[in-house]
Amino acid sequence: IIFDFTTIHTVISVVISKIKYNVIPVIVQVHNNILNRVLINNMKLLNKNISSKDGSGTIKLCPDTPDDLWHAYNLLQPPNDLFSCTTLRKVVQTSSTGSTTSQKVHIHLTLRVTKVDFDPDSLQVRISGPNVKESKHVKMGAHHTITLELGRNFTIEKECWDQIFLDRIEEACHPELAAEVAAIVMQPGLAHLCLVTGSITVTKARIDVSIPKKRTGSNNHVKAMERFYEGIYQAVLNHVDFDHVKCVLCGSSGYVKDDFYKYLCEQSVRRGDRKLIENKQKFVLCKASSGHKHALEEVFSDESIMAKMTETKIAKEMGALTRFMRMIDTDPDKAYYGYNHVQKANEELAIDTLLVTDELFRSSDIVTRKKYVQLVESVREHGGTVYVFSALHVTGVQLGQLSGVAAILRYPLPDLDQLELDAAEAAMHEEGEDHYHDDDDEIGGSDEDGEKDLEQEMYERVMEDVADMGL
Repeated sequence: IIFDFTTIHTVISVVISKIKYNVIPVIVQVHNNILNRVLINNMKLLNKNISSKDGSGTIKLCPDTPDDLWHAYNLLQPPNDLFSCTTLRKVVQTSSTGSTTSQKVHIHLTLRVTKVDFDPDSLQVRISGPNVKESKHVKMGAHHTITLELGRNFTIEKECWDQIFLDRIEEACHPELAAEVAAIVMQPGLAHLCLVTGSITVTKARIDVSIPKKRTGSNNHVKAMERFYEGIYQAVLNHVDFDHVKCVLCGSSGYVKDDFYKYLCEQSVRRGDRKLIENKQKFVLCKASSGHKHALEEVFSDESIMAKMTETKIAKEMGALTRFMRMIDTDPDKAYYGYNHVQKANEELAIDTLLVTDELFRSSDIVTRKKYVQLVESVREHGGTVYVFSALHVTGVQLGQLSGVAAILRYPLPDLDQLELDAAEAAMHEEGEDHYHDDDDEIGGSDEDGEKDLEQEMYERVMEDVADMGL
């Protein structure tokens, strides 16, 4: 049964005014509980059963918001995870006379996850894999695909729930850790309205209007701009929920943003749109070079804008990323990126802030994932701060261009590259000595071979650095 909580709110209010006084406290308590259920939209942790010995076990969750679907996508890892959920399937039954009847029935499936897809436009998660528990309607090993929906309980079983998975569940179950921001970037004739949550940046509307040039004696330009502003106005009304959105950023070059804000204020008063009239103070005007989505990077790089969004997750992440970018220019010995350099800095206990994208934790290679998980846990154990950036965020895209992992150090390590070369030379020297003792006939050519091996090692190091930079 789907309840209309607005109707319930109205009915309870009427009942309170009609019933006896001594029953009012009970009704008010029930009324408050219902409202709290409506207002708190977050992933619900229904059951948690994890072994303290090896970390294996199951967790049962219920997604309530589109952001929760992104968290669910990051929790699933092929090919060892098991996913259980109730879904609808069309079942065809054949009678003794040969006639067939079909009906849709609820079936509880348990799939061994082989593929997980997330569609950022439709906000859907599709899980595919073979069935591992035979039922009346589904055979063992039959391949199925389930589309995860909001409000539908699901269970994930893993061989090991590491700290990264547990941290993501903690983040998903506490919405106050991920406040939402709406952003509009515009230029004459083109605008994008995006919803920036704690984990993803979703394009909610694209407004594209042909704007003619200004001509003497013609008002076509003015009319076209009014149509353009009206398109943005309607997009804000339809897609921005001011009960959850704390800030609406309006960015453009020139005076487009100012003209739109003036249009919004005038039209909201004239039409009586209370939603916009009561939330005008949430609009923040800022500079952006264009109306394309990538201009959001410039908006979030503005310190004055970030100062007004200090309570949001993206503000903290953007602050750390901006500090890292500046440190590369001003103090490069305290800023390193690429797994090899960051891991070496961690061995020296020098990492103060670690920046890493969640895309690295979705690697199908278990060894690759484990090394990044161990890096994160090690930095936290030694008092460092870890920021896990979403790959669908503008900040995560920027960090992904720098290999996806970077670190700000507590103190400079100017000889970090030299330390790695010395270690490589020492390892080569030990190998050379073993070779000398094993084969005395090749003593004369050992120096030349050592020089060639050193050149090869140097070449491999350069190629690793190039790969870390994404080139």
